[in-house]
Amino acid sequence: MSCKVIITQDHNGRRLDRTIRSIWPALPLSAVMRALRKGEVRLDAVRAKDGGLRVSRGQELYVPWEEPDAPAPRGRGGPLAIVWRGEHAVVINKPANLLVQPDVKGGDSVVTRIWGMFGVGGPGFSPAAVHRLDRNTTGALVVALSGEALRGLERLFKERLVTKRYLAVVVGALPEKGFIDAPLLKEELTVRVGEGKTAQTRYRRLSTDGQFSLASLELLTGRTHQARVHMAHIGCPILGDRKYGNIEINRRHRAEARRPLLHAYELGFPGGWELPETLLELRGKTFRAELPQDMAALLNERGWSGQVQ
Repeated sequence: MSCKVIITQDHNGRRLDRTIRSIWPALPLSAVMRALRKGEVRLDAVRAKDGGLRVSRGQELYVPWEEPDAPAPRGRGGPLAIVWRGEHAVVINKPANLLVQPDVKGGDSVVTRIWGMFGVGGPGFSPAAVHRLDRNTTGALVVALSGEALRGLERLFKERLVTKRYLAVVVGALPEKGFIDAPLLKEELTVRVGEGKTAQTRYRRLSTDGQFSLASLELLTGRTHQARVHMAHIGCPILGDRKYGNIEINRRHRAEARRPLLHAYELGFPGGWELPETLLELRGKTFRAELPQDMAALLNERGWSGQVQ
């Protein structure tokens, strides 16, 4: 029992052990290491015992296992709104009530819908989201369509070279501008300000009527629930946020805000920074995602539509 796989561009330059585990994700790490030690893994007919070897596109990988499983079924949900599509990445406008990754096998999500729209990659790779938005947060989300693009985008986000700007409707009269530097501690079901990971948010008020404010939020870090917890921390929780918001105000405005009114409005990519070839199509680009219907309606009602910038 063995098989041969041709290394694709998605794995070009990756470590051998990581390549194997991505192509055979259900295979225990111990089985991979044992096969390497015993010389049962070959690259172009040469025994490869070092999992740290870098593989190259076009190499023949021989392993002592059956062929990898077929890709998971594509999502059955409808198409997603495309903000921009390149050869190696796509930026979509994520709707509310949709997970980025499926929570059950074959479940509906952004990535499974992308599979349905654009197909899947080669062995061991399928379109992958580079960052996360909560189920009920809408807006701009970038999805990698190749392995090289995924690794390059992950590096950009890790080094905080991508700007992420959100629009939010918050409770109360938000100060004109401010900076929140409050570490966040992730617990089982919630996140709170505490002795956790560094989290920084810069905010600016675009408009207010005293009861609510329209805020522009720049997330300098990308922690779970960061915008929601930080705004609640300064006493201006996001309208409609049932986990961190004002229960009574949310109840009174249930018809206007059935979810947290938080929208990932803008994604900006560096211009003067040296990018890998697969990401040159993103150099210097800024993408804006159209407001969802619920936020647009509330802004129109309060005369704030012209304040979006």
